Amino acid sequence: MLLSDISVRRPVFATVLSLLFLALGVLSFQGLPLREYPNINPPVVSVQTTYPGASADVVETRITQVIENQVSGIEGMKSIRSTSQDERSSIAIEFDLSRNIDEAANDVRDRVARVVTALPDGADPPEVAKLDSDARPSMYLNLTSDRLSNMELTDFAERYVVDRFASISGVAEARISGSGRPSMRIWLDRMALAARNLTVNDIENALRRENLELPAGRLESERLEFQVRIARSYQTPDDFRALVVTRGEDGHLVRLGEVARVEVGPRTLRTVFRANGQNAVGIGIIKQSTANTLETLEAVKQEITRVVATLPQGMTMVASSDESLFIREAIEAVYSTLGIALCLVSLVILLFLGSFRAMLIPAITIPISLTAAFTVLAAFGFTVNLITLLALVLSIGLVVD
Repeated sequence: MLLSDISVRRPVFATVLSLLFLALGVLSFQGLPLREYPNINPPVVSVQTTYPGASADVVETRITQVIENQVSGIEGMKSIRSTSQDERSSIAIEFDLSRNIDEAANDVRDRVARVVTALPDGADPPEVAKLDSDARPSMYLNLTSDRLSNMELTDFAERYVVDRFASISGVAEARISGSGRPSMRIWLDRMALAARNLTVNDIENALRRENLELPAGRLESERLEFQVRIARSYQTPDDFRALVVTRGEDGHLVRLGEVARVEVGPRTLRTVFRANGQNAVGIGIIKQSTANTLETLEAVKQEITRVVATLPQGMTMVASSDESLFIREAIEAVYSTLGIALCLVSLVILLFLGSFRAMLIPAITIPISLTAAFTVLAAFGFTVNLITLLALVLSIGLVVD
């Protein structure tokens, strides 16, 4: 009761103290980070490996189990889960809340590097990322052009766009969805192969044998030095059609164009990305497991502005989905609820007590108390989120009591 007695005897002191609390609360609120929920996301590191053409059973035994056995026992590991599907292995490793995600990712990379040589020859190198293997993009960007094909658009995105978003703080991966990079597609004619006693392995061996680009050392003289390399001689579909597969019994050179149709096409034909009825390339922004969604996507939006200014003529980029919009709307709704609760409490006091002065005291005290609470949140490292704001709504009744 000492503080209340002093405030009654010295109203100026009480007014100055209230204004001080109000000022500190406003300053603290401006510096508090904004999140959807409290920062309790556990650190998660994922390992994803692609094995083209392999079934789920093969992926499970040849890749998933091998990597799981190697990463088991890392310091601070809480749980590990994995999924094996056709051509793809996904492993998610969850660590304790106290574990630093960067250190955990480095430990996982060290363990995975030990088993790379034990994986099948056709498997791509494992990719270690600071995200959940089941994480979905927090934002989708649509890249369209009225002059480039989808393959060319995908190639442009991989060369000049993706790395700019992947390097943003809080972004774990910028994933491209579309027609795939340009590749040389060879459609074999089984009848032509059978007529020449050839198999698919013969075509594959010929491609591996002939389509090479190797270093060849260097040439040195008294004054000059030259680096020498064996250039890849197969660049266009016509070059591949002229590739010699084998020599027939009569000495005839069997070329690839006689047994296959060669063309430049997308790497995969199983996926397509469309936006507003138009073919496009999608870039999914996946945040790190412990990153702040609002801060990360705000940095992405700023980068979009800079990227759009450098795009070629006829190319556009827009954000088609954005999780931060829902989060901001949800927080704004809680702010509105806070104001409505304050007005209703003041109205109820006025109706039941019938005194404007009795209503005025809590009507002034409640905003001061709620604003001063932000100072405590900042002092303990908390954030402004749905949980803390709902707690402030509930605390209005405690202040009135």
